[in-house]
Amino acid sequence: MPKVAPAQLDRLVEAARRSLEEDKAEDIVVLDVTGRADYADRLIIATGLAERQLRAMAEHLEERFAESGLPLTRDRIQSSPDWVLIDAGDLVVHLFRPEARALYALERMWGPGSPAAEAPAPPPRPGGGVAGADEA
Repeated sequence: MPKVAPAQLDRLVEAARRSLEEDKAEDIVVLDVTGRADYADRLIIATGLAERQLRAMAEHLEERFAESGLPLTRDRIQSSPDWVLIDAGDLVVHLFRPEARALYALERMWGPGSPAAEAPAPPPRPGGGVAGADEA
């Protein structure tokens, strides 16, 4: 997906936050990972208590993004019973059941004080990939 303007990204984040609050998501966290992650500038992490709630939150987010001028294709939403990932380009939303959120601990990985917070993202290599990544 193409990069969005900072003001549009802020509107998307706010629309997503409102949608999650309306769906009774718990522990909503927005992380600014600009310059630290090469795949997004913002992460939203939220908890739903049941698989049905996760699916409803994802459907409502998809509707909100479309209303905001960012319709998502189906391949942008990946889901399992415990985790739904929505890739909206510069915004990535992770919806977890409580056990999965504790297991993956994305806030510890990307939040303030994390190793990722201390180091910038590695530069992209010509032709794709990330500099310093092991070759297969």
